[in-house]
Amino acid sequence: MKMMTITPWQRISAAALLLSLSLAVPAQPLAYPGTRQVDQVDTYHGQKVADPYRWLEDDNSADTRAWVEAQNRVTQAWFAKLPQREPTRQLLTELFDIERVGVPFKRGGRYFWTRNDGLQQQPVLVSAGALNETPTIALDPNSLSADGTVAVTATVPSPDGRLLAYGVASGGSDWQTWRVRDLASGRDLPDVLNWVKFSRATWSPDSRGFFYGRYDAPKDGAALTGANLFQKLHYHRIGSEQAADVLVAENPAEKTWMFGATVFDDNPRWLVITVSRDTSRRNGLMVLPLKDGAFVPGAPQVLTLAFDAQREPIAIDGDTLFLRTNDGAPRSRIVSTRLQAGPAAAEWKPVVPEAAEAMVGASGVGGHFVLQYLRDASTVVRVHGRDGRLVREVALPGIGTASGFGGRWDDGETFFGYNSMTTPPEIHRYDVASGRATLFHRTRTAFDPDRYTTRREFVTAKDGARVPIFIAHRKGLVPDGRQPTLLYGYGGFNQTMTPSYSINTAAWLRMGGVFVIAAIRGGGEYGAAWHEAGTKLKKQNTFDDFIASAEWLIQNRWTNPARLAVQGGSNGGLLVGAVVNQRPDLFAAAVPQVGVMDMLRYHKFTIGWAWASDYGSSDDAEQFKVLAGYSPLHNIRTGRRYPAVLVTTADHDDRVVPAHSFKYAATLQAADTGPAPKLIRIETRAGHGAGKPTSKQIEERSDILAFVANSLGLDVTPPVKLAEGAKP
Repeated sequence: MKMMTITPWQRISAAALLLSLSLAVPAQPLAYPGTRQVDQVDTYHGQKVADPYRWLEDDNSADTRAWVEAQNRVTQAWFAKLPQREPTRQLLTELFDIERVGVPFKRGGRYFWTRNDGLQQQPVLVSAGALNETPTIALDPNSLSADGTVAVTATVPSPDGRLLAYGVASGGSDWQTWRVRDLASGRDLPDVLNWVKFSRATWSPDSRGFFYGRYDAPKDGAALTGANLFQKLHYHRIGSEQAADVLVAENPAEKTWMFGATVFDDNPRWLVITVSRDTSRRNGLMVLPLKDGAFVPGAPQVLTLAFDAQREPIAIDGDTLFLRTNDGAPRSRIVSTRLQAGPAAAEWKPVVPEAAEAMVGASGVGGHFVLQYLRDASTVVRVHGRDGRLVREVALPGIGTASGFGGRWDDGETFFGYNSMTTPPEIHRYDVASGRATLFHRTRTAFDPDRYTTRREFVTAKDGARVPIFIAHRKGLVPDGRQPTLLYGYGGFNQTMTPSYSINTAAWLRMGGVFVIAAIRGGGEYGAAWHEAGTKLKKQNTFDDFIASAEWLIQNRWTNPARLAVQGGSNGGLLVGAVVNQRPDLFAAAVPQVGVMDMLRYHKFTIGWAWASDYGSSDDAEQFKVLAGYSPLHNIRTGRRYPAVLVTTADHDDRVVPAHSFKYAATLQAADTGPAPKLIRIETRAGHGAGKPTSKQIEERSDILAFVANSLGLDVTPPVKLAEGAKP
């Protein structure tokens, strides 16, 4: 093993080191399952790259299933010895066992919202005629399966409030089956729609049917890994067979086109169709006239297919369409056009100009525009009139995250949720005309927010960029360089990382830790430029920002490398894998969840091709060099001491296919990276994360936090007092 240079922040006290060792699982070499290697070599632009675990990409093979079982046996045996596991599970169970309520919305004269009484496997959709009325159950997903692994992905009531279209996914898959329920009787109609993916139902205003996107049935054995191409937009008329659905839009010459449909209930004259080609959010627009709210087959009219900017429809008033767009405004603005005029690009008229902050959400409610911005990654909400003038700023409780504000152009009310890293969710009703907000629901939880606080700091990145981070910790804490700290990040696809409450955060704080969120480049916290600065040939900025955040925490005495862990999921799993390869000396533990770990082949599976807008592709010679330079699978550094690593994935993940994590874990276990455990936890009957039942969430999160606590030497047995907060 090569000798390592000890950097200043690696010099921790002997006492801290002894504490860490005393609370860990007894140090002994782990006997990982042997993973067969094959002679697979690919050539990329003249460079040969070995892929010895290619066979793990076959999710249908008996060998892969046997490997999964063997890995889970080793992992579960290791966890069985973990002293932190059971108290962490008890704590998470207590924190989950609360009433959780979704943001209400109104349709057909009734209010709808979701509710979970606590430990129910799936949230229940309820409905009421008035907010002070006892709600009735509209749809209970817990009746669909005994173990909660069948989840409802979306629920869309018809405009008249009589019917409910809802999507169902089994075992965490992105594939959905859509059904229709009669809300009066509680019974499902015969309608069943299969092979739906990346699509919602959009009712026509007459409530006689809905628009949805679907794919052709995949070939046998290819449902999990086969590429998702040639999506088509259809219209389903209630009472008919799926085979009779009317084709609304497709493009046989463009295999990557995907379609979305928008109908505004209070305007029965237009269907707006969005067309996307990847995850860049640059989209085209088409419209199709409706006849008195009814769908009439015809060719959609193209507004633009330039794919040069994001164009999100937010309202129609008469024949005027309003959009949120970053066309000519990297931080986004509101524009309008007259649909009857058959507009060209020059006819888009400005309504609300670009602000100093990035606009991340917009809706048209009550004849006003409710616009959500981010100010240094914290939510700011402003209300503008139809003419674009500023009416007011919505008063929010503090530095946190607000979401919701949906509704119709002729609605007088809307609802929004607010939370922060140390404030459990609360939901408010908002009167658009007066600006008055009233509390609808406040979560009562076994977490006392008055004991904790959140602070925003700024980190200077390698190239001088100013990166906001949010630090949640117990009040009165004086940083002494020894706090067990969990650093979380994402940094991709224009997604924003804002200071928001999660049960994970609450549990870690209750365990005595510090929780940190880094709003790094690749996200959308400061608009298009911030996003693009962490994509393709500039992707290393994302990793540099995260590393700089870790170094800042160490240099400012929040923690030290023996007490610092990193976590991220999906694109965040890629982030964790990359920074651990580049700076293994900075961390004691790492948890890459459902990560994109093979950057040379990611685009060959399911929807992976759409991510090239962020990552680039190994098919391009210049982009290949960058991808090969940071791909977590291809840059594991044998001969260097790595932190403890827990890889998590699921056998039904058909978004980031589990082969990413399988091959990464096998490579990590085969390399000489020191004695710290390199484990993989493979969930069964689960997918990328959406719709995971409560029991599986508790099990997985308990294992993750217990793993981190053990690696950082955090004793959670006596300190975690389950009576900290009064249970509801």
